[in-house]
Amino acid sequence: MAVEIIMPKMGMGMEEGTVVEWLKKKGDPVKKGESVVSISSDKIEKELEAPEEGILIEITAGIDDVVAIGQPLGYIGAPGEEVGERPDGSKDETKQREAAIESAPETEEEATVPAHSEERRLRVSPAARRLAKIINVDLSTITGTGPLGRITKADVAAAEARKAQPKEAEEPQISNMSISVPAAHPSATSKKVSGMRKVISDRMFASLSQTAQLTLQATVDATELIIFQKKAREAYPINDEVRLTITDFIAKAVINALLEHKRMNSLYEGDTITTFDEVHLGIAVALDEGLVVPVIQHADKKSLSAISREIRSASKKARSSELSRLKLSGSTFTITSLGTYGIGFFTPVLNPPEVGILGVGTISEQPVYIDGELKRRSLLPLSLTFDHRAVDGAPAAAFLATVKANLEAPFKLVL
Repeated sequence: MAVEIIMPKMGMGMEEGTVVEWLKKKGDPVKKGESVVSISSDKIEKELEAPEEGILIEITAGIDDVVAIGQPLGYIGAPGEEVGERPDGSKDETKQREAAIESAPETEEEATVPAHSEERRLRVSPAARRLAKIINVDLSTITGTGPLGRITKADVAAAEARKAQPKEAEEPQISNMSISVPAAHPSATSKKVSGMRKVISDRMFASLSQTAQLTLQATVDATELIIFQKKAREAYPINDEVRLTITDFIAKAVINALLEHKRMNSLYEGDTITTFDEVHLGIAVALDEGLVVPVIQHADKKSLSAISREIRSASKKARSSELSRLKLSGSTFTITSLGTYGIGFFTPVLNPPEVGILGVGTISEQPVYIDGELKRRSLLPLSLTFDHRAVDGAPAAAFLATVKANLEAPFKLVL
């Protein structure tokens, strides 16, 4: 009897996943444990392994299809076997019943919705319905691109983007003028946006369109921090888990500042602002295919060395395709860095529903006047983006000033 390849649940908030790429074709033989299809969720991308050995007899979800968790993507069976067929050649009644009710709404999310003068059945993912409600998009005007015409979150985001575009002005009457259309360049390549890139695209668009983002900047004199860090590394035995990097000190400085300025340690969801007493810190990690944000849970309860250990472990797991073992949700504030690329100040984009994200630039040596004397100092640029709906400019500036003060007196971070 054919075995289903099921869309798995890869996170607490996951309701559906997207097919990124089939690694096997219909009719190909597969071994148990062999990767057959690549999928992605809001957070991660991973390859699914064959649950049994056999032939990939059917593919029911194509590339870029959005599939609810628990639903089949394809089937593995014996050569010549059909989906739903029992070993004795009879049909599986369960499969027949599922096929018979496939067109009916599975949940109240897919109930019949009136569309202008006629009624049509809308199949809407819960995530798409929530987004449509937030940005005030009429679902009845959207054509779904998911399985059976299901409206996905990406469809809603695309509809909002079209709505935001200015209407074309009437074509002017211009004589003796021709309009040239550039031909496709022979060296150019086109690729449909999918997988992790598609998820990041949708999330960044939603972040900028649904929040009131403002960025403040500050320069930290990191001269004493660098000296302190070097001494700490000399005193602390260096190993693969703890190296006490500048990022570790920045993380600790942010955690301490969040405990003092709790308004920055909040989530803005719907019409509710939830402020946390504990800090769950997100650390952005860049991958070849995109960006992920592992979360250090209860970071406020951990020492500098423990934070260093978790940051290093999370980075290694993220870059070695162990994303499924990482906690990628539940953060209350995020740190992102472009320092290794020589970037100074920049504008980080919020990771909703968080109300704050700190961007870290590269440290540079610059001359600074101190008490009338020109001295060489190490300067660290910081960029704080915050949601002005939840936090005003003065509290955000006070938080950034505390982070700066913490880093300029690094001994406080180990007390």
